[in-house]
Amino acid sequence: MDITLMRTFLEVAASGSFVQSADKLFVTQSAVSLRIKRLEEQLGHALFTRSKAGAELTAEGEAFSGYALSLVKIWEEARQQIGIPDGFDRAISIGAEQSLWSRFGFRWIDAMEARMPDLSIRAEFGQPDRLTRFLVEGVIQASLTYLPQVRPNLRVEKLFEEDLVLVAGWPDPDLGRMDGRYVMIDWGPEFVQAHAIGLPELKSGKTLALGALATRFVVNRGLAAYLPARAVAPLIDAGRLHLVPDAPIFPYPVWLVWREDMDEAVRDGARKALADVVGAAVEAQEAVLEDLEDASEESVGTLGASHED
Repeated sequence: MDITLMRTFLEVAASGSFVQSADKLFVTQSAVSLRIKRLEEQLGHALFTRSKAGAELTAEGEAFSGYALSLVKIWEEARQQIGIPDGFDRAISIGAEQSLWSRFGFRWIDAMEARMPDLSIRAEFGQPDRLTRFLVEGVIQASLTYLPQVRPNLRVEKLFEEDLVLVAGWPDPDLGRMDGRYVMIDWGPEFVQAHAIGLPELKSGKTLALGALATRFVVNRGLAAYLPARAVAPLIDAGRLHLVPDAPIFPYPVWLVWREDMDEAVRDGARKALADVVGAAVEAQEAVLEDLEDASEESVGTLGASHED
């Protein structure tokens, strides 16, 4: 059984494209084609119908997809169980988008270790589609994301609203005078649309689809940008970033997605640990929002809310 062939098959089935699958698997398109051809030869049936539009599962491919997913999942369960280090009795693999690791995901690991000293922990990061694929295949059992994807056997829970606030790398910033120092952080289509409607005058020649990873770039260059309140709280306290008065906030929900077949004791312990971390994050965020209200002449609004009204 070649798990690589199974993973490649599942990726092509999910994307409907050999080209996109090659990009996601970090291999060439010819390598993807060769793997699928080998799998088809082993099974004695064509699994995809190829066309200029992409790749569509044949009837045999549809029938095989459930078995392929089960094989990958069983392999991952066996690999993780056998790989538990000496001195540990249980294991969990978690994932999160890159922006959620800083001051959140790492603290989740700390909280789980404190609650379950016998738990071996593995961590991954990736974009929502990669994390979803890992969840479906059993590579990870739970993930933190801004954009959850609903799939069979996955449970989705809203954790809290991550408030994005406008901060600047210089004292006494003015929303009406960014002087070319604003950088656009692409937090997804909803944020981009709300930004275009609510702050049409705030433009930038730089757009960074890097999430909270852009924080250091903003700080080191004395720029302004929308960043998570909980993540920038210590930088504001240290005087390295400054809240922009009267700038609207943008609520950005954070979600927990977990496999329904998780070990119940591990799941409950992980969720309780996460609840502690969420409480601390919300507390830090509320302190920043209170400071923003105090610094603003009017009540702080929500980006895009006026359009909805």
